[in-house]
Amino acid sequence: MEMNIDPEEYSNWDIVKATQYGILPRCKELVEGGYDVRSPDAENITLLHWAAINNRQDIARYYISAGAVVDVLGGDLMATPMHWAIREGHLPMVVLLMQYGADPNVRDAEGCASIHVAVQCSHSNIVAYLIAKGVDPDLYDANGKTPLMWATWRTFGIDPTRMLLSMHASVNFQDEHQHNTPLHYACMSQNSNVLMALVNAGADLEAKNNRGETPLDIARMKKNVWIISKLTAMRKDKGLDSRMPTFLRGFNTSQWRKRAALVTAFFAIFSVGFIFNISSATWLLKCILLVLAYGFIHVMAMFCVTQHEMVSTFPICISFATKFWVYMTSFFFFWPVISSMFAQLLFLIFTPAMWYFFYKAMMTDPGIISCQEEQKKRTIIRAAETDSLMIEKFCSTCMVMKPLRSKHCAVTNKCIAKFDHFCPWVYNTVGAGNHRYFIGYLFFLLGMLTWNVWASFQYWHVMCAIPKGSTMLEQLTLIPRCSPWVFWIFANCVFHTVWVFLLLSCQLYQIVWLGVTTNERMNASRYAHFRTSDHGHLEKSPYNRGFLNNTADFFECSLLGLLRPVIVDWKTKMEFGSEFSDPMKSKIYETV
Repeated sequence: MEMNIDPEEYSNWDIVKATQYGILPRCKELVEGGYDVRSPDAENITLLHWAAINNRQDIARYYISAGAVVDVLGGDLMATPMHWAIREGHLPMVVLLMQYGADPNVRDAEGCASIHVAVQCSHSNIVAYLIAKGVDPDLYDANGKTPLMWATWRTFGIDPTRMLLSMHASVNFQDEHQHNTPLHYACMSQNSNVLMALVNAGADLEAKNNRGETPLDIARMKKNVWIISKLTAMRKDKGLDSRMPTFLRGFNTSQWRKRAALVTAFFAIFSVGFIFNISSATWLLKCILLVLAYGFIHVMAMFCVTQHEMVSTFPICISFATKFWVYMTSFFFFWPVISSMFAQLLFLIFTPAMWYFFYKAMMTDPGIISCQEEQKKRTIIRAAETDSLMIEKFCSTCMVMKPLRSKHCAVTNKCIAKFDHFCPWVYNTVGAGNHRYFIGYLFFLLGMLTWNVWASFQYWHVMCAIPKGSTMLEQLTLIPRCSPWVFWIFANCVFHTVWVFLLLSCQLYQIVWLGVTTNERMNASRYAHFRTSDHGHLEKSPYNRGFLNNTADFFECSLLGLLRPVIVDWKTKMEFGSEFSDPMKSKIYETV
């Protein structure tokens, strides 16, 4: 872009300075006066190099039309103008040079092609554009390294690595000289940010270089305790270095481990109530049995349940186990003593409703944003050529343009429309597709838990001989002795009632009062279109249309025809429309 400078001021500038400052009239004047645009200066740098590094697109077009060579080598590194543009992150200039026939595979004096330079400089948008235009994501440089090796070795942000993995770069290629894989390079540079991405993409934890070293060996040589612990845990997750007896290792699969987690959860809840319910056992024997039960659970967790499954799978197993034992208690303990028809009717209404919404929240697509591989590349090219391929608008993992309110879920590794949060209790992300089901599940779950808390008191009133006039302390000591199992289930119900009530209240407050998702409320300072306080706390959401309108919008109902809900396809919504009273500019994009 030409700068606003007085013509008299630049009338005596040389062509290099005029190029650097973007003064096209002065450049034309000198070229038309006989200056050869292909002539390098004293440092072997051509005018096209200066135009490229300063992103002077109009001047670059003019020089190319005047005979400049797009792939000319120059400077200390004998690099092309495209190399220079990439180092400064000028994607529009890269697009322009490619349109004029620049070869992205030309190497500089260090042996690096354009994609290697883009990775080294962490310009993920340029990496995506080059690959979309046909550059090999596994292209070796003159030193035998692939772009992914450079990403894990030299760049500590995760975006270049995620971008390359998403564009199908090989995670297990070895360099041509030392036979190190990208995971080896990550351990050499102690780049802890990319470890999970590499392993999740299938990195070989046992790959050896020409010195026989695995990535874990290199981490130990670097004495990085955090990386050593992560790699050790990952090897265990993969069944390597397993402490499980040899005859049981055939069961060390993901399917069997999930079954083990479910069995452990069922046993954990059952064992406590059952042991305390053994009336003939002394307290010493009960303590011994509890220690043995804890030992069994600990062994199962140590040998059969991986760290990942403990975090992601165990909560849903606890959820199933708790529901099972609560219902068993309801049928065999509470139902025989409940005489109220109204209470029985509530149980019969809440039970199928709770299970229905639980199933829908768990199994419904939360709003995954995806497209075909060729469509992704076309989208990247179109966005780059219209100067809209910004990393804050683009997901480097899913390779899609991010709609309003979307976010990449780190657990499911998918972009989710109107992302709220990942809920391990339903083993699914909560987003545009299943948020209403999640609210319904919380509501009816709270109803069932409350019913069981109430039924516990009814059971004690009927089955426990509580002396009249007894103090509160005497009642509290008598009730657990009357039926330890019922008291254990009661304690579980009270615990779950508290957090379900708090979660449901928080969700409804955000939905109907603030008009935001959990992600937006927690990260409001990241989004330019949210008004925040000096401390980054949310003050105003552009999606907030008032209590009643927010309710109608979320549940997509008209409230008996009184309101007109705004129904939005959040998987495709890229900018604000007239349906939102937004004080900001109309075109606003989310960030991850």
